[in-house]
Amino acid sequence: MSTDLSQLFGLALPFIIIFVVFYLLIWRPQSIEQKKRKEMLDNLKKGDKVVTVGGIRGVITLVKKDFIVVKIADKVEIEMDRTGIASVRD
Repeated sequence: MSTDLSQLFGLALPFIIIFVVFYLLIWRPQSIEQKKRKEMLDNLKKGDKVVTVGGIRGVITLVKKDFIVVKIADKVEIEMDRTGIASVRD
């Protein structure tokens, strides 16, 4: 009986190791990045200098629940989804 259990454990061990490595290298870092991005998007405010996912730089002039308005030049503003923001610059 104990040899059957040790054989089963011996067969399952590589799968367990692969799962742990996969979790540590893929799922966990991706989860951390998603949390940081959500926090960044939730904290957008008027006056923030931002870069869009398309590479356009501008300053936020209006923040609403599901969209923002970004000023990219004199008298040129674009309305876009919050998710269109890639990063906030200092």
